[in-house]
Amino acid sequence: MKARLITFDLDGTLFDTAPEIALAVNRTLHAYGYGPIELGAVTGFIGNGMQALMREVLASVVVDRVVALDAVMPVFVEHYDATAGSTAQPYPGVPDALETLKSADIHLAVVTNKERKFALRLLENAGLDSYFDVVLGGDSLPYKKPHPLPIRYCIDRLNVPAQAAAHLGDSRTDVESAHRAGVAAWAVPYGYNYGEPIEDAHPDRVFASIAEMAEHVVSLH
Repeated sequence: MKARLITFDLDGTLFDTAPEIALAVNRTLHAYGYGPIELGAVTGFIGNGMQALMREVLASVVVDRVVALDAVMPVFVEHYDATAGSTAQPYPGVPDALETLKSADIHLAVVTNKERKFALRLLENAGLDSYFDVVLGGDSLPYKKPHPLPIRYCIDRLNVPAQAAAHLGDSRTDVESAHRAGVAAWAVPYGYNYGEPIEDAHPDRVFASIAEMAEHVVSLH
């Protein structure tokens, strides 16, 4: 069946957000007397939401005393609120690809584990928010990826059968979410994915870029 709905991951798929996330992480660490960690390390922790990110960060640097995650999170959120949308840009070709898909009457949605207000800020700053029928953050529903609920919510909300939908992401979390939701699991190879090749997650298809995916979808219509 031709694709009628594409749900997208955000970080590492539509936007390169790692630098501004790393800035917020390092400002948080500085507040607790720790030195900065490298961008590559932070990138490897991205994908399962803010709390999971900071849990990994603390586990990697805090060895000399107890630092409670619950105490750190408000500090990190404050710093990320100051950095979110400051440097993040959509990957090359993303705006044109979204226009191509929207012009072909394909439903588009964002399914990210990032808090929804920050996802909306990125989309609005880049002028891309109008392309999406639904934007779900990690705080939008009772469960987030890799639970199938967010993708299933989009399917139900937009009245599209699962066999006519695909989820495009950059990580094993996205692939697992898609498989559990019963939609095609598509991936891009340039994202974060915890430092692992995306092929190891066994997506149904890997596209070199969003543009290549859009061309594929439109060619079938």
